[in-house]
Amino acid sequence: MSKKFNIIFMGTPEFSVPPLKALVHAGHQISLVITQPDRPKGRGKKRMPPPVKTAAETLGLDIIQPQSMKAPDIKEKLMALKPDFFVVVAFGHKLSRDILDIPRIHPVNIHASLLPAWRGSSPIQAAILNRDKEAGVTTMIMDTDLDTGDMLLKARIPIAGDETAQTLHDRLAPLGAELIVETLEGFARGTVTPRPQDHSRATHAPMLKKSDGCVDWGMDSKKIHAHVRAMTPWPGAYGFLGDKRIKILEVAPLDIHTDHKPGTVFSCDCDEIHVATGSGAVAILRLQGASGKCLCSEDFLRGNKLQTGECFADFD
Repeated sequence: MSKKFNIIFMGTPEFSVPPLKALVHAGHQISLVITQPDRPKGRGKKRMPPPVKTAAETLGLDIIQPQSMKAPDIKEKLMALKPDFFVVVAFGHKLSRDILDIPRIHPVNIHASLLPAWRGSSPIQAAILNRDKEAGVTTMIMDTDLDTGDMLLKARIPIAGDETAQTLHDRLAPLGAELIVETLEGFARGTVTPRPQDHSRATHAPMLKKSDGCVDWGMDSKKIHAHVRAMTPWPGAYGFLGDKRIKILEVAPLDIHTDHKPGTVFSCDCDEIHVATGSGAVAILRLQGASGKCLCSEDFLRGNKLQTGECFADFD
């Protein structure tokens, strides 16, 4: 049987839940779970717990939700637990050097990219936007800079042609869970060797803003197809027809030539809405208007007047 470690787990969103469950299932001692505070969500702005808190409560684990990791009592609490490892997954708090030095062995992070590619907050979206052939997860030793630490293990999967950020997220999360268990087993057996990243090959994926969802119709059709998939489900791809904000949920690239201005609706039959792009065109297959309902193009056209020649606003 592999050696079992004393772990302090830090994570917040749904992506962090499978690794937490996998560590418990593997028999490791989770002496503390640290996650973000409850936040207001939805139209009613009701305070909701982060997914890691909900999972940790179900597992019967101790939880704290600090506003900041800089408070002196936090450091004292962590030191008193004498962890072998920190395991950190999409936590949302920056950790200082004195905190990172607490574990007996290492602070280990699970990052949703094949480092040094796509360091930062939105690696899944970046991989789709860049039309990468594959994605993956990397375990690494944390340092004070963002995603620059020595790498431990990697796992890869191909990116499908219709992959969205949501579907790729849902495939990478369990992969990260498997990889962290494998990484700790490697430490127990002495078979894991940290490897420095080639910083000259690093690419970056900064945190997304709502405005990043706006479609630039001047891009070619394949880039727009990638953009819509990368922005699904958040922040969501969108454009403006007049003063109406239209959320664009699914498109297909069309390899055709058109002389129309990018953003022009040049065909809207009973099945699809065709829009000119910088090169080629796209067919809008699913969209959402003021009703707030996700509709296929056929259903959308039944309830909304849309004529050929109308044009989505220029990208700002």
